[in-house]
Amino acid sequence: HAMYFNRKHNRVGHLFQNRYKSILCQEDAYILELVRYIHLNPLRAKTIPDLKFLDKYTYSGHAAIMGKKKNNWQDTDYVLKLFNSRLSLARRRYREYVKKGISEGKRPDLIGGGLVRSAGGWDALKGLRKIKAYMKGDERILGDSDFVEMVLKACQDEFDRRYLLKSGGYDFYTVVDRVAQVLGMNRAEVLSSGRQPHKVHARSLLCFWASRELGMSMVQLSKHLKISQPTASQSATRGEKVAKENKLKLLKNK
Repeated sequence: HAMYFNRKHNRVGHLFQNRYKSILCQEDAYILELVRYIHLNPLRAKTIPDLKFLDKYTYSGHAAIMGKKKNNWQDTDYVLKLFNSRLSLARRRYREYVKKGISEGKRPDLIGGGLVRSAGGWDALKGLRKIKAYMKGDERILGDSDFVEMVLKACQDEFDRRYLLKSGGYDFYTVVDRVAQVLGMNRAEVLSSGRQPHKVHARSLLCFWASRELGMSMVQLSKHLKISQPTASQSATRGEKVAKENKLKLLKNK
């Protein structure tokens, strides 16, 4: 089907290539505009005739916000409370806001590119790339220049930290030994399976430090610990709580 579709529409690549993606959005300045822009996609694409049809359109989150359908995964209250605490008034104001966006058409500034703007435009960004300057997340950050720079700095700090750890000899088994040390266990106990609380805490802390500090993927962790990827992810989440509650740090001098 993908080959047929590509030939018919003169395109290349996977059928759903670039159809699903995520960007980091600056909440205060952009979230409402982005919600409106996304929900108006069916109208811009002429899939539906008008806003009245969009109010009940099954394949858009707009209908859920308007109370015409329910998506268990969609937090409609989050959006509505930005307009008013009263539900009926919030929905009316939200709809008016969406209606005003119909005439705007396509908005390239709302599909990423905050970094492009902060870098001085495409020409400046291309110039940085020519000299091999490394900038993370080109078009996946939506916000003003200060927000973009803050995100990039956080990413760079994390990248630098992981590099320092790895260059200092830290690997999976170094983290295992550190977990054993802070929890008063040995390496074999940390790596062993079991539902005893101390073993669960140990593996959870291990998954958290290995993923957060070393950048190991859940695939790698699942292979090391012989567990499923979802279990590794859940363990890392628990491990963050263990680390915070007990004020545990991977590095002794931190």
